[in-house]
Amino acid sequence: MKDVARRRVKGRHGLCRVARGIAARPELWPVAVVVAVRLAPAGWWRRWPPAPWPDAGYWRFRMETAYGGEGDAEPDPDDVREFLQWCRGRWPRQVRALR
Repeated sequence: MKDVARRRVKGRHGLCRVARGIAARPELWPVAVVVAVRLAPAGWWRRWPPAPWPDAGYWRFRMETAYGGEGDAEPDPDDVREFLQWCRGRWPRQVRALR
């Protein structure tokens, strides 16, 4: 049980680091919101707290494929920023016009 609590705290710390990195780049805010909602499980708004957190198993899979190990790595803020910039470049022309 303590391991799970530690992982949650560690994950939230990593999320705070990522959020600070994104906060400094307002052009990525809309992309970050869209990506967060896309990663969230269906019906995320029905669970408390109503936040678009990805499913734990899916998140572990994403972290394992990105960083190796057991999937318990924290996302690197620079990697997240680059990923969001990549997503932003792939948006349809209509959305890119809002930049």
